[in-house]
Amino acid sequence: MIDTSNSPHVKLKNIGIGECQWTEGFWADKFRQCEEIMVPHMGTLLKGDIGHGYNNFKIAAGLKEGKHQGFAWHDGDFFKWMEAAVYIYAVNQDSKIVDELDEIIEVIGKAQEGDGYLHTNIQIDGIAHFSNRKYHEMYNCGHLYTSACVHHRVTGKTNFLDIAIKNADLLYKRFHPQPKELSRFGFNQSQIMGLTELYRTTKDKRYLELAEIFINNRGKSEVVEDSSTEGYPIGDMVQERVPLREETEAVGHAVLALYYYAGAADVYAETGEQALIDALDRLWDNVANQKMYVTGAVGQAHFGASTRRDKIEEGFLDAYLMPNATAYNETCANIANAMFNYRLLGIKGDSKYADIMELVAYNSALVGISADGKHYFYANPLRYNHGQREYQDNRDCTESANREPYIECFCCPPNLVRTIAKISGWAYSLTPNGVTVNLFGGNRLTTKLLDGTEIKLHQDSCFPWDGDIKITIDACKPDPFELLVRIPGWAEHCTLLVNGKESRVETKPGTFAKILRAWHAGDTIELKLPMDVKLMKGHPFIEETRNQTAIKVGPLVYCLESPDLPEGVRTLDVYVPSDILLRKQNDPDVLDGITTLVGNVRVKTDERTSMYGPIGNPEWKSTSVRFVPYYAWSNRGNAEMTVWLPVVWK
Repeated sequence: MIDTSNSPHVKLKNIGIGECQWTEGFWADKFRQCEEIMVPHMGTLLKGDIGHGYNNFKIAAGLKEGKHQGFAWHDGDFFKWMEAAVYIYAVNQDSKIVDELDEIIEVIGKAQEGDGYLHTNIQIDGIAHFSNRKYHEMYNCGHLYTSACVHHRVTGKTNFLDIAIKNADLLYKRFHPQPKELSRFGFNQSQIMGLTELYRTTKDKRYLELAEIFINNRGKSEVVEDSSTEGYPIGDMVQERVPLREETEAVGHAVLALYYYAGAADVYAETGEQALIDALDRLWDNVANQKMYVTGAVGQAHFGASTRRDKIEEGFLDAYLMPNATAYNETCANIANAMFNYRLLGIKGDSKYADIMELVAYNSALVGISADGKHYFYANPLRYNHGQREYQDNRDCTESANREPYIECFCCPPNLVRTIAKISGWAYSLTPNGVTVNLFGGNRLTTKLLDGTEIKLHQDSCFPWDGDIKITIDACKPDPFELLVRIPGWAEHCTLLVNGKESRVETKPGTFAKILRAWHAGDTIELKLPMDVKLMKGHPFIEETRNQTAIKVGPLVYCLESPDLPEGVRTLDVYVPSDILLRKQNDPDVLDGITTLVGNVRVKTDERTSMYGPIGNPEWKSTSVRFVPYYAWSNRGNAEMTVWLPVVWK
């Protein structure tokens, strides 16, 4: 959770951690599960011999014998889990959480070397510091800084922050002189976000200066293999082919790219450099309008090449090249997409960024965790067929048809859990004289406007299952101020009432509806959003979705899963009539009562005896099937699934 309260180039400021709390409905249920199951269960994994994250710090501190386990970036994933725990504490104020974190922080402090260096893989294995970017030292540093800043903001303690400062001072000493041998260093650029947040927390301008150096370093060196780059593809893979301010398209590893862009957005919020935001505008447009799935997911392929023909992994392909069955869509990349858009929402004040935050949250992020909160997806395809990609030899479980209890590359699970823990902080922002409503759901907000006056309000809503949203002012200043309510881009013909009467405020989809008036305790705003079932189509350039449709209700993307098909029918056999009537249905037998869609589809059986064959004259049958939200698939055994389905035109 970033702190832009003093950032000069931000239109919408963040609310404080814990100032918005979910009270009922969808996100309240998810937060409660996060508090009671997700964070504790993940802590058990990471503090035990399965995740081994805490053991690594104990070994580095000399408190335990053993070898480093997990990937080189495992420290950063442990820091993300710590951050999630702090968000939970900000709401429930359970002192046991802080006490446990204090014990952990003490061990981390003992593991830290005298000069500030902290990276257990390198320390335990005796590898030279900052010798090869494949060890993800900058990634671990970035998550250390972010987690420590959040910990300080919520608890007021400096024990974790002191460790982060000591480490950042080392980075400044080593990287600020910009030696040539370190000019291309850094793989996953989370240190840019972390350093900017550390600047915001400490007011030490050196950290902001260093963050900008890391931005400027990319694209200024010849792209050739050397001893510091061996182990991963070079060039576009790590966004070093073109300087950021000149870049025109999102390339390379999707997480690396979007963390890089999010960090640059953080730096812009402090410096206001026009060339920086111009580049980010171009990159946002390229991602959102040419390389993003209908679920808000990004990163089309596990392996491939950029348009400049550099090898890439887990990343962006050409524009409109959107495979479904082989889509990678790493959970971390999808979350990073939301993180980037949250920053642009603050900078620009444009609701289109909140639309993407919402889309990701309900679909391509949430799909990464199971209904029980204990199993995880890393990659998130939009289609899964038995016999096509069975993932039999996938050792680290990054591609699987079933959520896994533990993934060796454990970056995504704690990233998602900390996002669920903090998403209430994205629900509202502060304008110069008011509040924006960014996300919907039953919640309670207690904060201060930028003039220092208190405002209290609460939101009653069963969103996303229902489009009726009611906001009630509980306390506020007597002077006029504005409430800006997001009208989602998908919400055509909505209604906005103030105290039960037409507001006479424009409710254009994809904008904030602005209501400026003198408010009083008890005043209400009622937003009625149309939650009609929509059959979506892809851009004509997307070959993979030609003559196919995806089903969407509000922000929720639905899918067809094989448990909801008659025996012997596969997802590949199903066609959607263009005039299909889908009925909403609350199914208590499906994942504790989510809203599903029921309707009649057309089915034809395909023998699939050869790779190609004549079209023939198929026999069609009509059958009733059930569609479930995409995020909920793979909770009922190993199943086929598809988001896109071929259309039978009336």
